[in-house]
Amino acid sequence: MIRKILFLLGVSLMLISCQFTETMVLNEDGSGTISVEVDLSEMMAFGGMDAIDSSVIKMDTIISVKQFLEENRDSIASLSKKEQIKLKKLENYNIRLKMNSESSEMIYNISTTFKSVNEANDMIQGLDKAGDFIPGTNENPEDAKKEEESPDIIGVNYSFINGVFKRDAYIKDKKLHRQEVDSLQQTEAFLQGSNYTLSYTFPKPIKKVSNTAATLSNNKKTLTLQKAFIDYFKNPDLLDLEVELEN
Repeated sequence: MIRKILFLLGVSLMLISCQFTETMVLNEDGSGTISVEVDLSEMMAFGGMDAIDSSVIKMDTIISVKQFLEENRDSIASLSKKEQIKLKKLENYNIRLKMNSESSEMIYNISTTFKSVNEANDMIQGLDKAGDFIPGTNENPEDAKKEEESPDIIGVNYSFINGVFKRDAYIKDKKLHRQEVDSLQQTEAFLQGSNYTLSYTFPKPIKKVSNTAATLSNNKKTLTLQKAFIDYFKNPDLLDLEVELEN
């Protein structure tokens, strides 16, 4: 995920904070919706528009990944089978890009519905791939090839069984993760303004939650948990959760 985000920011924009919000609404039968929103408005306020596409001034568009895959099936067929499988898993996702240089606003959001919460396990991968569908952010062929061959670094597993919800983030490639963490050392102090926030709404009041840093709404159905993005990237366990609902 970090590669795509840093690509969007650009090397000169790594000193500007961005905000990540992962939102989930879970129904009693285990179905629901999930989205990850990246707010790059502060980047826009510092002239980040030029790093993406100086010709774009205003846009608010929703991209259907399924439609995109259909319209680009010939070029997608030239990708490796592994990459095609990754993209196929995202066909039920929608990506919204809202950009306005006049109001210094830039937000992109990837979302989907699911019948079972474990279907959301591909969401982080989806965030990583979201940039491929955004106008003006395509990498050149050589960079795209490198990106295609790069393994995923962080994964997240979700489950909801017998009234107990779990979010378990884990490192997929420890060697590559270490390299990425080391590469961020010079800009770590500036990235402290970037946060990753969880906002989960459950069908019943929460009885107890494993992470003591989480806060609950008045009706105890919505949970919020926030950590600095750089801290979360270095240690994905910081946003792990086990939530038990009332009967």
